Amino acid sequence: MSPRDGQIRDGAEGFYAADSRLISRLVLSVNGQEPESVDAQLSHAREARFLAVHRDGDDRNPDPTVTVERVRTAGRDCERITLSNHGRHRVQLALRLETACDLSDMSEVRSGRPREALPATANERGVSWTSPRQGAVTLSGTPAPDRVKADRDSAALVWDVELAPAQKWTLALVLDAASRAASKPPVVAAPPPGPKPWSSPRVTCTDSRLARLLDRSLDDLAAMMLADPQDHADRFLAAGAPWYLTLFGRDSLWAARMMLPLGTELAAGTLRTLARRQGAVHDAATEEQPGKIMHELRREASDTLPPLYYGTIDATPLFVTLLAEAWRWGMPENEVAALLPAAERALAWLHDYADADGDGFVEYARLRENGLVNQGWKDSEDGVQSTAARLAEPPIALAEVQGYAYEAARAGAELLAAFGRPGADYWREWAEKLAGRFRSAFWVEDDLGPYVAIALDGGKRPVDAVASNMGHLLGTGILDRAECRLVAQRLAHADMDSGWGLRTMSANAQGFNPLGYHTGSVWAHDTAIAVAGLAATGHDQAAASLLDGLLDAASGFDYRLPELHAGEERRPRARPAPYPASCRPQAWAAAAGVSLLTSLLGLQPDLPAGRVRLRPLAASPVGALEVSGIRLGSSSVTVSVDGCGHGEIAGLPQETRVEK
Repeated sequence: MSPRDGQIRDGAEGFYAADSRLISRLVLSVNGQEPESVDAQLSHAREARFLAVHRDGDDRNPDPTVTVERVRTAGRDCERITLSNHGRHRVQLALRLETACDLSDMSEVRSGRPREALPATANERGVSWTSPRQGAVTLSGTPAPDRVKADRDSAALVWDVELAPAQKWTLALVLDAASRAASKPPVVAAPPPGPKPWSSPRVTCTDSRLARLLDRSLDDLAAMMLADPQDHADRFLAAGAPWYLTLFGRDSLWAARMMLPLGTELAAGTLRTLARRQGAVHDAATEEQPGKIMHELRREASDTLPPLYYGTIDATPLFVTLLAEAWRWGMPENEVAALLPAAERALAWLHDYADADGDGFVEYARLRENGLVNQGWKDSEDGVQSTAARLAEPPIALAEVQGYAYEAARAGAELLAAFGRPGADYWREWAEKLAGRFRSAFWVEDDLGPYVAIALDGGKRPVDAVASNMGHLLGTGILDRAECRLVAQRLAHADMDSGWGLRTMSANAQGFNPLGYHTGSVWAHDTAIAVAGLAATGHDQAAASLLDGLLDAASGFDYRLPELHAGEERRPRARPAPYPASCRPQAWAAAAGVSLLTSLLGLQPDLPAGRVRLRPLAASPVGALEVSGIRLGSSSVTVSVDGCGHGEIAGLPQETRVEK
């Protein structure tokens, strides 16, 4: 992590591995001056190129004659520095790298409390840092430095370089870690060599935004792919870089669900990885409960949370729904069957533990004193509040979680019936009772009409903020047609549609903050989920507006959508403002590009039933398009949509019919 000049100075900047910061400072200078930054580009997700120029005081040429190129790679061979002399005279250059190491944990860096720099020790090829408790790190160069100075908290490596006209000189830096982070068995391992667990779709469209977003997103997702150390064949997506580069229940499940049109292998690996860590006992310290799907997995405990933490209310129903969705997209039946016991345990958790006070809703209240206060996807302390900015008191029943639970119960019933297991009728009835209770308790009204409150608080009162959570209900089945129309109208209103995506909370709310983490910002995945629900329920205009806005936002971020961006009102010739500490890339933000593509195509398969629904978005903001490489089971299909919104599929599996 570094700014665009490539220098690593302070804050969260640094070289990281396995949630530890190996290098906390790396500042380059030439003849005592920092080069003048010219450009910075991502070659791909694992490599960045920084270009700068060096000007000597006696250089009378207005053009820069010495260039400094840094090519930085995520790996042991961490950086290649090239000095080039484009002038007509020989130059003498002293390249200096000032460096430091603190071996801070990622959570310490994020909280603004990094450790002190370790004492440095010089060696013939570079410098090393050693801590009896934390391990060792070595930074070396080829060629070896001419001089090394090491002291209490920093070190300097110097190379004396003489360049003739048109001559280049290259330095290769290597970073070796024998730190505690590197030596301990990793929580997650790097993926083994081999093909990615998804196809590479080819998109032909007059609007280039969609193809560019997909190209960048799939490259980023490949770089965030991790493997389960218990079975390296099972791969999943880390939640996001830099803060969440590990397994997260909710994030990894949503990202895998969005990626289903490109194959079911990622979903299968994600489900098996989570099933191995499914809750089995009662433990208030970790908030584990039998059948519960975990929230976060780390190498070691942070200041507040244990390494394996279960404080999430939504990952468990999302697990069941992803399994059912993957089955409909063509996941092999033997793989589905092997995961059914885990799905049954997840459903049992819904029955036994998800409703702590017996009011009939799925709700949370933290079991651990310093656990997460809010345990839905809006998990910041102020993420659930009223229109008057009053924070909700637990236990809290989130609106979207009731939709997730309804969808999981229906999907679970479908799986149980199809695979000859008992319980399908019970879960269908359970879902319908939940829908009735939801209809009675969650609907509120303001000057613009009825809408769904964000939550019920501990007193069973609606928390009446107008929030994006209601968009997650569309497509779950918990709303009827008239209710879907009311939600669509509210999401399309100017207080929610920023022009660059869906705001997390209405701009009319007292607590609205366009740069609030969950109180007015725009999250790419949140917008994509709303777009999918709007498209699935026939609200094409509202879906198209949000989709078009998110594509425009992507163009403002070089098509690498951040975790979230500011929810300011869109202005002509402006671009969205970044959120300061946003993950970029982030798995469900990158996977949102695939979700938008699916919404445009209107593709909803049910291969076990032998049918595929094709209903392209009639108000498509990208016009006609053709997409090849969509995966339906073992078949690769091509979907084309003309300018009038009429779609066709080529290459369908045998005995599969198209419904339009």
